[in-house]
Amino acid sequence: MMHSLPADPIRYARQTQVGDFAHAAYRALLVEVNLTPKPGLVDRHNNGAHRDMNLGHFYRSARAIGIWLPRFIRQGRDDAFRPAAEQLLRLRPLGLACENHMFQATGGVNTHKGSVFSLGLLCAAYGRCDQQQRHINAKTLCAEVATMCDGLVARELQQHNALQTAGQRLFVGHGLSGARGEAESGFERVINGALPLYRQRLNAGCDEPTALMDSLLWLMAHNDDTNVASRGGIDGLHWLQQRAAGLLAQGGAQGEQGIQRLRQFDADCIIRNLSPGGSADLLIVTWLLAQLPN
Repeated sequence: MMHSLPADPIRYARQTQVGDFAHAAYRALLVEVNLTPKPGLVDRHNNGAHRDMNLGHFYRSARAIGIWLPRFIRQGRDDAFRPAAEQLLRLRPLGLACENHMFQATGGVNTHKGSVFSLGLLCAAYGRCDQQQRHINAKTLCAEVATMCDGLVARELQQHNALQTAGQRLFVGHGLSGARGEAESGFERVINGALPLYRQRLNAGCDEPTALMDSLLWLMAHNDDTNVASRGGIDGLHWLQQRAAGLLAQGGAQGEQGIQRLRQFDADCIIRNLSPGGSADLLIVTWLLAQLPN
């Protein structure tokens, strides 16, 4: 049986690529949670430093969020010729609806709030760039996110800071800008740190889990993770950063010794009640961007 060709093959190809990116964003959530062993984080071995969530919560959360990711792309396409400065406000209702769906799926547990924010932004940026027929790679996408988020830290953390959230309090007390700062920088730590390291490890013959784990350790060593600081204070954050840097210097996740050191790091994070959720969110971004042409 012969299949007829689409009436507009270029448009069809672009729609297919959009669907592929949304699916890759969904897969990124699963890639991260299945990576094992992760210090302080939920994985296939244990629940890390969390008493309120497990692997099942993350699977349900990923499915709930996955439904919304193509809608963020569509919103970006619809708004492609509006000023980038308007995009964030126009994404808010979609972001809140996606977040609510996540909470429904998890019974009120916050599994992926940071990733709803970062993936929503990246998907909208993809839609904007695609509709404008611009070349899409990791750098152009992150530059678009930075433009969309210009002034976000000043607006939400400096000027109108009611100290209602842990993130707002950490900004005032310690200058930590969290997920907002990462987005406004165009995910600078991913683009200039974790992503090049991930590609370098793969090119050197590492398997994907090892390359991802080393990228996670790099992020933990360099990211001022507000999740860690809210649980363990600045001292806890510095301890975790130094420990992650030390593991990387010892060879990272490679070999049986590397895995043993990671397991010990995990046990120590659990004892200290530290979970680098912000770095996990950035690892999700790292893997997603690695699926784009270099």
